[in-house]
Parts: sequence; C-alpha cells; structure tokens
Amino acid sequence: MFRKIITLVIVVPLAAVIIAFAVANRELATVSFDPFSSSNPAYAATLPLFILIFVLVILGVIIGGVAAWLRQAHWRRTARKLDAEVRLLRQELSAARNRATTDAPPQPTYFDPASPPAIAPPGP
Repeated sequence: MFRKIITLVIVVPLAAVIIAFAVANRELATVSFDPFSSSNPAYAATLPLFILIFVLVILGVIIGGVAAWLRQAHWRRTARKLDAEVRLLRQELSAARNRATTDAPPQPTYFDPASPPAIAPPGP
C-alpha cells in the first residue's frame, strides 16, 4: 500500500511534467547526419523536438547502463570466483563432518556417572 502511494506521488507529477514538456516543444526540428553538406545532407530527419530529446535521453540512459555494467565486470568476476570457493569449502566441510560422524564411536546422550568418559586415542 505504501509503495503504491509513493509511486502515485512520484509518477503523477512526473507524467504531468513530461506531458507539459512535450506540448511546449511540438515544433519540428531537422537533424542532419551529414557533417560535410549542411544544405543538402545525405540523411536528415525532421521530427518534433520533444521526440528528439526523449530519444537522446533514452540513448543516454542505455549507454550509461552499459558503461556501468562494463565497469562492474571485475566485481562480478570476483564474486563468481568467491562463490565457487565457498561451494568447494562447503563440500569439504560436509565431507569432513560425514567422516567425523562415521569414524567416531557413538557418544552417550545422557550423563552417566558410572560410564567412563569417551576419550579419543592419541593420534600421530
């Protein structure tokens, strides 16, 4: 419920600002992709200014996301390496616990003063 209220508080004013921006920038703008001929470009697009700005903002977000993803490659690689190491150590621990439970004599589950304490024989 709280998330829906916060979303409405943020999204509704943001949508109003975007709509007002689009209405205010309806005039056509010509974008030329030919740096050598400004009078007769090889390719030019004429579109409303707000569409041009929205497309450029979206491209900027995508390029920024890709750049951040590439910068974090080192940390993802380190995380994968450490995850593999943790899995290996857990397997070794599980194997050691299994060996310890099968090699050890059964321990009494209660305290009996008449029985001697279980002492492990000295190892090499």
